[in-house]
Amino acid sequence: MKKRSYTRIHQSKECLSPLGDISHRSLFGGYSLTVDNVVFAMVSEGELYLRACEQTEVYFVKRAAAPLLYNKRGRTIELNYFRVDEGLWNDQETLLKLSTDALFSARREKSRHKSQQRLKDLPNLTHSLEMMLWEAGIADVRTLHAYGAKRSWIKLRSVNKELGVRVLLALAGAICGIHEAALPATTRQELVEWGQLYEQRHAG
Repeated sequence: MKKRSYTRIHQSKECLSPLGDISHRSLFGGYSLTVDNVVFAMVSEGELYLRACEQTEVYFVKRAAAPLLYNKRGRTIELNYFRVDEGLWNDQETLLKLSTDALFSARREKSRHKSQQRLKDLPNLTHSLEMMLWEAGIADVRTLHAYGAKRSWIKLRSVNKELGVRVLLALAGAICGIHEAALPATTRQELVEWGQLYEQRHAG
C-alpha cells in the first residue's frame, strides 16, 4: 500500500508541477501534499484527494466523489477532501484547475488564520515564550515565519542567553505547525548540530 501511495505522490507531483514545488509528509495515516507549507491535497492508500473549497466541492458533490475517511480511536472521521477518480486523472486540464482552486483557497484560509492567531496558539509556544518573542521584536506569527527558526532563536537568546537547543526545536515545530517531537529526524539532527555549534562559538 505504501508503494502505491508513493507512486501516486510521484504522479501528482508531475501532473501538478505548474502549482510549484510540491512536498509531502506523513499525515492522518497518509501523506499531505503541500506548496510553500500549504496543504492542498492528501494521498491515502494510493489515491489522491483534493481539499474541498467552494469551487472544488461543487464539482465533487455533483459527481458523488468519495470523501477521505480517517479512523481515530475506533471512530471514522470524514475529512474535507474528495477522491480524484480515473476520469479526472484523464482530464488533466480540469484536474489542474481544481488543484489550483484548492491551493488558492487553502492559502487564503491560512493567511486569514495567521492574522488572527497569537504566537502562543502555535504548537510548543507557551505564554512566557510568547512574551520573550515580543521582547525580541517578534510580535506575531507572520514575523516568526519570516525570520525562521534559527534567526528567531538567535534573537531570543539576546533576551535570555540560557535558552538552549530545545527552544530552537520548539520554534521549528511551531513554524511547521507540529509538536517539536514530530520534526523529521534529518531536520531535527541538523538543527541540534547547528544550535550546539552556535552555543559553542558564543559561549562565555
